[in-house]
Amino acid sequence: MDPVITAAELTSGLGQPGLVVLEATKYLPGEPGNPAAEFAAARIPGARYFDVDLIADTDSPLPHMLPAPGRFAHLVGQLGIGNDTDIVVYDRGPMFWASRVWWMFGVMGHDRVRVLDGGWTAWRAASGPVETGVPAVPMAASFVPSPRTARVRGVGDLIANLASQAEQVVDARAAARFHAQAPEFRPGLRSGHIPGAVNLPAASLIGADRTMLPVTELRARLAAAGIDASRPVVASCGSGVSATLITLAMVRAGLGPGAVYDGSWTEWGGRHDLPLET
Repeated sequence: MDPVITAAELTSGLGQPGLVVLEATKYLPGEPGNPAAEFAAARIPGARYFDVDLIADTDSPLPHMLPAPGRFAHLVGQLGIGNDTDIVVYDRGPMFWASRVWWMFGVMGHDRVRVLDGGWTAWRAASGPVETGVPAVPMAASFVPSPRTARVRGVGDLIANLASQAEQVVDARAAARFHAQAPEFRPGLRSGHIPGAVNLPAASLIGADRTMLPVTELRARLAAAGIDASRPVVASCGSGVSATLITLAMVRAGLGPGAVYDGSWTEWGGRHDLPLET
């Protein structure tokens, strides 16, 4: 199954039993916008809001880290999502937050999730129906996770990889941040990248209309970045969000899903005991 769905495809399937649409819009520090207000004002009909800062490890000092399976199961169950639920997730930006939710469900063993290509922008361009007013409260469901820990990396894994170089680290941040030519969004972070990492800006995988590039172009971008399909890949970024678009592109290109370094540069760049390159 293609992990991406078009606005036209969703329009034809909207309202089918067992389908849940999730909105996952968030904004990075310094970006304008109020996701809660925007969702309340207008959304895809029947959509429910997936808050990546709530469905997270709220005890971690790092932003929106992956929650424990039990917390994830409880909170998505409150959204009316069970193991038989088909999910379409979207956001109002360039698909980074939606791909994060897609990745989270994949880590928890649920593959019946697709990302709306182009998100809210594509939905409005296609004249998709819009719902306003107070969202309905969903009936709770039971979700039983089957965690796939191989799809997540921690800082210890990345430290060990400095010596082994067993896995390719692909950094999804903009080139200027990767090369320490632009400051980080979050205060207190060093500039640069993990030694040995290669750069593939997630934004380069999205077209001007905010839809993903065609599969042939995705393959070309992945290859041009130096990604070797025969080696395992770990995607990183600023805080574990846009990195998930790399994994989404890899799946669409016919590669494995790879893994994501959840703490990403917020963790690595915030520690002065870890090496970096510029």
